[in-house]
Amino acid sequence: MKRVASGLLPVIAIDRKAPRALHRQIYDAYRAAIVAASLRPGQRIPSTRVLASELGVSRFPVVNAYAQLLAEGYFESRVGAGTVVSSSLPEQFTSSESIGTRSAASRSGSRPFARRVSNLPRRQVQPWMQGWGPFRVGQVAFDHFPLQVWSNLVARHSRSMDAKTFHYGELIGSQRLRETVASYLRTARSLHCEAEQVMIVSGSQQALEITARVLLDPGSNVWVEEPGYGLARDAFALNGCDLVPVPVDDDGLNVAAAIKLCRKARAAFVTPSHQFPLGVTMGAARRLQLLEWAQNTGSWIIEDDYDSEYRYESLPIASLQGLDSNDRVIYIGTFSKVLFPSLRLGYIVIPSDLVDRFVSTRCVMDLGSPSFYQNVLADFIGEGHFARHIRRMRILYGERRTALVESIGKELGSMVEVLGGEAGMNLAVTLPAGSRDCEIAERASRQKLWLWPLSPSYMGGLSRAGFVLGFAGTPVEDIPRAVRMLRKLLTAKESQSQPRSRANTAKRLC
Repeated sequence: MKRVASGLLPVIAIDRKAPRALHRQIYDAYRAAIVAASLRPGQRIPSTRVLASELGVSRFPVVNAYAQLLAEGYFESRVGAGTVVSSSLPEQFTSSESIGTRSAASRSGSRPFARRVSNLPRRQVQPWMQGWGPFRVGQVAFDHFPLQVWSNLVARHSRSMDAKTFHYGELIGSQRLRETVASYLRTARSLHCEAEQVMIVSGSQQALEITARVLLDPGSNVWVEEPGYGLARDAFALNGCDLVPVPVDDDGLNVAAAIKLCRKARAAFVTPSHQFPLGVTMGAARRLQLLEWAQNTGSWIIEDDYDSEYRYESLPIASLQGLDSNDRVIYIGTFSKVLFPSLRLGYIVIPSDLVDRFVSTRCVMDLGSPSFYQNVLADFIGEGHFARHIRRMRILYGERRTALVESIGKELGSMVEVLGGEAGMNLAVTLPAGSRDCEIAERASRQKLWLWPLSPSYMGGLSRAGFVLGFAGTPVEDIPRAVRMLRKLLTAKESQSQPRSRANTAKRLC
């Protein structure tokens, strides 16, 4: 039998002076809560004794109300579970969008909302983002994470909790974690930073949101990579910015083309170490050109260094911020890719003169990240577990990346072009012009193959079809079979598309 939730006390207002009897007031309150879907089928109802005690009445009116609700089918009794909301009520009475809500909305007239929200695309979970398995982007090797070490650290901090632990933490983040992160970034990523410049945030997406609010005004022009990371674009769009898509070539964002498009943009958003989604690395000359533009125009560079720890054919590339001698770069990093996404911890490295602005903005948003896991993470890094984990994962992901590249070469050959396989946790493959990558990705999801289509990463009318293939979460032995499945999907698509007209070929799902 499905386990039901523990009994929750609904909000019931008892008026002893009202003409309605007490049992009727209790009955009406429960019935209204069920019809409004505040109480859902299978939800446990408190016992008559508990409810009577909470309401300060005798059990008799409660017993009478329950008896009526049972008789009318709103409640049902279950052995071992007590009284629960009936599971056999018509759907219209238990929908999260109740009849009362719908009618109220239809009567309320105009329903205005902020214009900036109109800048965002209507979000829906795409089929290729709904599962876990071969090629899922963002999936790490969960089974290789040192869970026992992490659990021991969590237990240690749980045992040492005191009253201070339950209070708000520091707005800018735990001092210990900021010192640890700053030390790591100076050593591993060649950053120029001190702990006072590091802000701990709830992942890179919040880092982008805070940065946009501090640096950008509605109408500010922002260079973004084309193709690029959609959620970064959304963060800028939500703040009313005008996005300037700049083409990406083999050396990363084309700075010369960007200057021609909009020289005086307020900011440039780049992923220089491993561009998303194409995977290219920004060359040294291009990096210096970008820094020179920022200094000459008084603009900002927002560097998203999301998975730079993993590089397979050379040492990790130094950060763009480490080349910046004029404090024009805001550096963003995350632990989602190197540890696990649900940790929801990332960081911003802020120019010293802007720290107070970032802190003031963060205060308005959420008063800081939870301190418990910050302290656990500080120990995880400080005791050497983090560095060991990255070294192990670099070897593991390198093996999986090699297996994927070899399987693509064997099974797909000239059908695709491989891009960005030198670093990170994913690579891209491009398809011939006219391929419908979104449709293929949707069909692949039905076979538990999670292909991230490339074409939605473009803003403009011209785009390349293909897929971003995550390899970090797929064991080596599973990769050849997954690539064979991909080949079948592509060859089946080719044979199906031969008789189609040009008009039908041009249709897209996204």
